Amino acid sequence: MENFRSKASDLERYIFMVALQDRNETLFYRAVVDHLAEMMPIIYTPTVGEACSRFGHIFRRPRGLYISAEDRGRIAEVLRDWPEPEVGVIVVTDGERILGLGDLGTYGMGIPIGKLALYTACGGVRPSLCLPITLDVGTDNPALLRDPLYTGLLQQRLRGQAYTELVDEFIAAVTEVFPGALVQFEDFATENAIGLLARYRDQICTFNDDIQGTAAVTLAALLVSGRATGRTFTDERLLFVGAGASATGIADLCCTALQKAGLGEEEARRRIWLFDSTGLVVAGRPGLRVHKRRYAHEHAAVTALPDAVRDVRPTALIGVSGQPQIFSRPVVEAMAEVNERPVIFALSNPTSRAECTAEQAYDWTSGRAVFSSGSPSGVVVVGGRRYVPSQTNNAYIFPGLGLAVVAVGGRRVTENMFLAAARALAEQADEGLLREGALFPPLQRIREVSLRIA
Repeated sequence: MENFRSKASDLERYIFMVALQDRNETLFYRAVVDHLAEMMPIIYTPTVGEACSRFGHIFRRPRGLYISAEDRGRIAEVLRDWPEPEVGVIVVTDGERILGLGDLGTYGMGIPIGKLALYTACGGVRPSLCLPITLDVGTDNPALLRDPLYTGLLQQRLRGQAYTELVDEFIAAVTEVFPGALVQFEDFATENAIGLLARYRDQICTFNDDIQGTAAVTLAALLVSGRATGRTFTDERLLFVGAGASATGIADLCCTALQKAGLGEEEARRRIWLFDSTGLVVAGRPGLRVHKRRYAHEHAAVTALPDAVRDVRPTALIGVSGQPQIFSRPVVEAMAEVNERPVIFALSNPTSRAECTAEQAYDWTSGRAVFSSGSPSGVVVVGGRRYVPSQTNNAYIFPGLGLAVVAVGGRRVTENMFLAAARALAEQADEGLLREGALFPPLQRIREVSLRIA
């Protein structure tokens, strides 16, 4: 820990921990588990974003398994080269939408590696059961195609039928070589993320963490925030800024939770609104993608976010846009106008992509906001009052869910599992910390949280 803390930057600390994981895995996990609050921002968000953007330049030793577009016809053979005969959890990405950073191609391997480290550190899943995989289907990032240290195929991304056939072969190979393994899709672009989940969710044991894990942890945050605002969940009115896979995933789970709380399906949908790069998502807008249509309501077009807040009058503003500072002062002040206790979640990560900071949310609402972020926020003092904002971090959900699936040999991952996980997490909120703004238990308790969820 002395060596770790002496490093000059978070990226240097990340490199130090990767080297430790390579040479002494037991010590790596002991250090991470004993210092979770200090380690998680280094081995995962936000530092992992910087590490991925420079992955080829900080490369030391290979970790994980790469399956390229050139492996078609022999993917099962490639999987059999993995030295561990028993695999319980696979995290796979194609690197097209890494955090809020976009297409990083095979540099996105840092994400499956980091996620699986958290399966062990936060959920107690044995490291040998964990397999990180990157599907190398090329990249459309011109900077990477010019990068002499880029680790992947120097070609444009595979699309269409060829892409679908590659993923189909990959899934078939996994079920043949590692039958029963949980497959977690991670950081795929919106269309592929939604399409692949729909294609495989009823065939194999799988989920998409960006869609379903994010949904569960955000639902848990909304359930807990009701204790601070005095509202029940059926009182909430949600406005999502960003209308991709994460936004619609959260919306779908919240819609299900509202129905289970007693609302009809149409009434539940009416409580949920989307705002994308064009403006408020409304019925009749031409060219709406399928995943947006179910939350497109009858309303005049609105292009300015402060106006949308005043029109829709949401109780909760949820940022999953990847657009830094889109929650400007006029937006946050509009939320404070229409709510005594506005809920403001700036969930995009890494920190450079956050919709606003905790300090801004508290300052511009005179301390009335219930705030949470996607990346870690430090203690904030506004108006002489101390706030300890929580990170709405998927690590509160997926390790416990993965532990459960591995432990019982689960055959499918269902929507009700994510509802149960969200409720179990919400039940563990600390009332004392809630008064200071923290919605979730401290990270030091995350293994206990994961076990409860499992």
